[in-house]
Amino acid sequence: MVTSWEQLELRSELIGQLKDFEITEPTTVQQEAIPAIASGRDLYARSQTGTGKTLAYLLPLLNRMDAAVPDIQAVVLAPTQELAMQIVRVAERYAEACGLRVQQLIGGAALKRQVEKLKLKPHLIVGTPGRINELVGQRKLKLHNARTIVIDEADQMFELGSTKEVETVISALGPDRQIAFFSATLPEEMERLAGRWMKEPVRIDVQPEHRVAETISHYYIFSEGRDKFETAKKLLHAFAPSSALLFMNDTDQIANWEAKLSFEGFTVESLYGDADKLKRSQTLERFRSGRCQLLLATDVAARGIDIEHLPLVLNIDAPQDPDRYVHRAGRTGRMGREGTVFTIVTFRDSYLAEKLSKRLGIEIKERVLFGGKILAREELKRGTRNSSSPRSAGTGRTPATRGDKDVRSGKGRSGDAGKGASSGLTGAPSSPAGRKELPPGHGREAVRKLSPAKAKAEKEKERKNKGAPKWLKAKRENGSEDQQK
Repeated sequence: MVTSWEQLELRSELIGQLKDFEITEPTTVQQEAIPAIASGRDLYARSQTGTGKTLAYLLPLLNRMDAAVPDIQAVVLAPTQELAMQIVRVAERYAEACGLRVQQLIGGAALKRQVEKLKLKPHLIVGTPGRINELVGQRKLKLHNARTIVIDEADQMFELGSTKEVETVISALGPDRQIAFFSATLPEEMERLAGRWMKEPVRIDVQPEHRVAETISHYYIFSEGRDKFETAKKLLHAFAPSSALLFMNDTDQIANWEAKLSFEGFTVESLYGDADKLKRSQTLERFRSGRCQLLLATDVAARGIDIEHLPLVLNIDAPQDPDRYVHRAGRTGRMGREGTVFTIVTFRDSYLAEKLSKRLGIEIKERVLFGGKILAREELKRGTRNSSSPRSAGTGRTPATRGDKDVRSGKGRSGDAGKGASSGLTGAPSSPAGRKELPPGHGREAVRKLSPAKAKAEKEKERKNKGAPKWLKAKRENGSEDQQK
C-alpha cells in the first residue's frame, strides 16, 4: 500500500512543493492514478469531488516532462473557464519548481495575446475545448508532439455539448496518445465515448457507494416557495458562516437575490454564465480572499470554484438529481475538512431529500429555525412545550396574535410587541401603556361571535376607521346606525 510520495517515485522538486503545502500523503485516487498515468496507459477515474483529482493527474504529467524540450508535452481540458483557471493556479505551483512552463488557453481572453505567449514554448497547456479547438483550426497551436491529454470533469464537458470539440482536440494529438478522464460521476454516455477513444483503459472507482465526503453534514429545511428568501436569510444569520456558496437553478433570479442579500447587509457576489472572463476572475478572487462573504452561482459556474476552507454550501434551489448534489456538496469538506450542506426544500419538491439520501447513501437530516437558532425538530418540540406561540418550521414565522400588526416585519401595535417579534422572541409581554384595552363586546373577540355577514361588515368598518380622526369615526358610526334602523 502506498503511504508516501516517495513510493510514487516523484522527483524531489515535486515532493518538496507538496511538503511546503503540508500535503503529507497521497489520497486514494492519487495512489491509484499516478502509477497508471506514469505507465502511459489510458484511464478514466471516478472519485468524489475534493479528494485530490487535480494533483492525481498533474503530478505524473509534470514528473515525466522534460524542461529541455521546448514543446507542448501534455494538454488538460476543462469544461469551464473557472475550472481551467483553477487548474493553472495549481499547476504553476509545482511546474515552476521543475523549470516547466504552463499556459492557459480559455475563451473570453485576448486571442492575439495567447498566440504570442505560445511562442514561449509552454510544456503544459490547460484550457477550454472551444478555444483550443479554435487555435488548432487556425494552425496557431500544434499538438502532434503532445503525449497525454486529460479531460477533467468529463461528465460536465459532454453535458455542455462539447463532445465534437473534444474529439477534434484529441485527434490533433499523435496516434500513440494517452487519454485520461477524471470526473465525480461516470454516466453511460461517457463510458461509451471512452470505449471509442481509449485502448484497454485502467478503471479507477474510488468509493462509488459514498461519493460525498464523510466529513460533510447534510441537512434540509422546509419553506414555502414565497418565503424562500426569508428562510435563507435567517439560516445565514443563525449559521453565521465566514463564507458560503449559494446555488440556484434559475440564472434569471440570481441578480434579484444578490440585490436583496446586499440590502440585508451581506457582502455578496454572483457568478453565472453571462459574466466575462475578467469579472469572473475578480469575483472569485474577492471570494477566496474573504472580501466577499456570499457567492451566488449556478452549477456550471461552480465547476471552477475551489475554496480550501468553505464551511457552508446552501442550496437555495434543490438539485434535481444526485450528480448535481454531489458536485455542489463537493465544494465544501475538501481534503478531509469538515463542511455543511443545507438544502431549502419546498413542499412541491419535498421528495428530493429522501431521493438524494437513498441514491447517495447519506443521511440528510431535517432542521427547523426557531429563536434565531437551527434546531432538530425534537429539540423544537421540547423547547416549545411551555410556549404559547411557537414558530412555524422553516421561516421562523410566529403566528399573528391579538395586538400584533405584522409579525414578519416586526411591527406591532405596541412598541414591545414589535420588538419581540423582530428579535425572534415569542410570548413577549406587551406594555399596558402601549395597548388600549377594549370594553367587553368590542374588538376582534366580538367579531368572532357575529354571523359571517356581520363579521365582514365589522371588519370593513374597522379597516376604514383605522387612523381616522374622532369626528369622522363618530360620523361613520352614526351613519351605520341609521342604515340599520
